[in-house]
Amino acid sequence: MARSVDVDSLGRRAGFDLGRAADFVRAAILAFDGAKQSLGFPPVKRWLLCLSIVVAIAGFPRRCPAPIIYRPGEGWTYESVGSGGKWVRNRAKDQLAVAQESFDKKDFRTALKAARRTVKIWPLSDYAGPAQYLLGRVYEARRVDEKAFKEYQRALTRYPKLVNYDEVLQRQTAIALRFLGGQWFKLWGVIPIPRKDMDKTAQQFDQIYKNGPYHETGSAALMNVGTAREKEKNFPAAVKAYERAADKYWDRPEIAADAMYRAGMAWQKQAKQAGYDQGAAGSAVDTLNDFKALHPSDRRVDQATETILTLRGEQAKGAFQTAQFYERYRLWSAARVYYNESLARQPDGPFSAEAKARLEFLKPRAEAQTQKYADFERKSREASKTKFEKSQEPKK
Repeated sequence: MARSVDVDSLGRRAGFDLGRAADFVRAAILAFDGAKQSLGFPPVKRWLLCLSIVVAIAGFPRRCPAPIIYRPGEGWTYESVGSGGKWVRNRAKDQLAVAQESFDKKDFRTALKAARRTVKIWPLSDYAGPAQYLLGRVYEARRVDEKAFKEYQRALTRYPKLVNYDEVLQRQTAIALRFLGGQWFKLWGVIPIPRKDMDKTAQQFDQIYKNGPYHETGSAALMNVGTAREKEKNFPAAVKAYERAADKYWDRPEIAADAMYRAGMAWQKQAKQAGYDQGAAGSAVDTLNDFKALHPSDRRVDQATETILTLRGEQAKGAFQTAQFYERYRLWSAARVYYNESLARQPDGPFSAEAKARLEFLKPRAEAQTQKYADFERKSREASKTKFEKSQEPKK
């Protein structure tokens, strides 16, 4: 026979004020009895089940401060216990003042909420732009630089008439320079990612350039796009950035000269990376020659000349090795072409003497081989002609 349980007295003995939880306990016991009969559960004492439910309920707080608050038209916000929404104001001006005052006191949580509310509730007011800018300041002060950059970008995009537009560009530049210097990006703005993401950094500098191409930060940002691409070993992309800078700022010689020189050096790095790719080496030589022609008084002309000589030496070496390859397979004419190219690249280089000797040695063989190929082609054409004429004769 089942023993009845006085839930209220059990709760009082346990030291908890259960109140309306008693009804919930009784309903749970009835549900358990039904499940036990239908599913065949092993027998369990009802008082033990009741005690477990009481302890579980008593373990939860009887009053919840509900720190997550929802306001119609604003969404969900976090409120610390006891704050009671004291930061909320009914006018944009007052709300921005709360945000600025909290920021000055380094109460960044309240400053973030107040500034965001200003932007969301009064997006067309005169105070929305400064509030959006303040959002960037808050994230930057908390060293969440990627979010700060994005908030600054929203300020420039949505409120292009900001009084401190130049300051925002400077702050964006400072953030991008920190990432260029090796600062890590953060996953979800919290977890540092242990690698340097130069692709994101290049995108940041490109955005800074687009925000103010003729601002003092514009040219430097475009050059830093090339620097970031070089750091990620993407030299063709770096060259494109430098060429853009040279074309965009052609009327500013110091920028155009620097861009052309760095483009030539980026081509040189690409040539080295690919085992002295002849195409990249040729592009480097052409770019550096243009640099010397357009900026003859630049202090880096001598360095450019030395680099060109080094590149021509590598081109001569590459052509000489290609000639040796064709000579190994008895393709005398092709070998002579590349020995001549090696001499043209560097007439007085370390390979010039041997290249001249090989040219003299291969000359009769190449001529004989050329004649042999010509005779073969002539005989093939004559045979084809004869075959065609025979096919046109009337059948007997």
